[in-house]
Amino acid sequence: MPSCKITLSFFICFSLCSTASFADNATAKSLAELKKQVEILRKRIEQLEKEQIANTANHKSPSKQIKSSSAQSSTSLAKIATKNIDTKKNSSAKVYATLRPTFGYIDEQNISQWDVRDALSHAGFKFTNEFKPGWTAEAQGEWGVDLSNNGDFGKTRRAYVALDSPYGRVGIGKQRPPQYLLIAEYVDIFDHGNSPFAYDPQSIFFVNNLVTYKFKFDNFTWLAAAQFDGANGDDNSDLVNLGLSFDQNSFHAAITYLTEDQILNGVKTGEDDVIAAALAYNLTTDWYLAAGYQQRDYRDDVNLLNRTGHTIDLSSAYQLSKMFRLKLGYFDFDDGHHASLSQNFNGYNTTLEWLPAPLLRFHIEYLKRDFDYLPDFSSWSVGFRYDFSKQWRF
Repeated sequence: MPSCKITLSFFICFSLCSTASFADNATAKSLAELKKQVEILRKRIEQLEKEQIANTANHKSPSKQIKSSSAQSSTSLAKIATKNIDTKKNSSAKVYATLRPTFGYIDEQNISQWDVRDALSHAGFKFTNEFKPGWTAEAQGEWGVDLSNNGDFGKTRRAYVALDSPYGRVGIGKQRPPQYLLIAEYVDIFDHGNSPFAYDPQSIFFVNNLVTYKFKFDNFTWLAAAQFDGANGDDNSDLVNLGLSFDQNSFHAAITYLTEDQILNGVKTGEDDVIAAALAYNLTTDWYLAAGYQQRDYRDDVNLLNRTGHTIDLSSAYQLSKMFRLKLGYFDFDDGHHASLSQNFNGYNTTLEWLPAPLLRFHIEYLKRDFDYLPDFSSWSVGFRYDFSKQWRF
């Protein structure tokens, strides 16, 4: 562009000289017109210079353009990835507790008394960590709180670690067995520490030293568990529990098999075999029905005695209104013993619940047990249940 500037200067000088030589008699108006045209020409040249500089700067080599574009894309992807990592929370921690005191009038063994009791209050924690898609580690600890005995804390209910994957869930430690999860849990709806009432006397709720496996496919759930307690019984499994359930919408059906060693002073004395089934269904949004049945075959290798017993639990709940719910139950327990040793009983219970808040309920309950060969049992009780749970994700 220096040649343009020289040409412009020469043109301006030539024009001015020509004007002085040949236009001595020209008017001031003609001179002003000429200066105006020169100024327009100068501005046009400056504009062309700026456009040329801009074009030179923008004409990078293809490789530089690709690197620049790649760098920008990488930066954008890195920002997106960082954002996803920051916002996706793969771990959780939960603490929870439930307090369930009761107060009632109890007639037991021909003795009547007022007493404060506890309906299985407990507290615990649970941690989960999804360390890769579909793979989650889990740990849980849970302990009973006995509100009827100084609020003592420490009876272990659960203490285990588990791994859940696309191939199933494996857990090791003290856990719920399939017998409870598939059978008893669906009839265990009452505000009482001995519910389900026929299942309770000789059945399992939590099992120590337990290895469990769970696998779900479509509407079916397969559960398997085995107890390995080297300090008691034999050197192999002391308990094996298998179960299969079908669940669809509000319908549940399950069957289980349990074989359990009977141990006395660390020595195996016999073995019990249990076959069980359960059905549960919500007839309407307000009406729930459930039934659980177990047939237990007792084998006593020490006394060479074999016997057969059963448990039956029927439970129903009906939502009377938004704040009131009625529960009814019937139960029958048979241990297979003759009169002198028998603890056979049947009975029923009625519970009315007041639900003023989602985590709070009050109840009044009447419970009746009719024993075949022992004094009967009855009780009136009132109580409440307060649940607390807090969860964090990180």
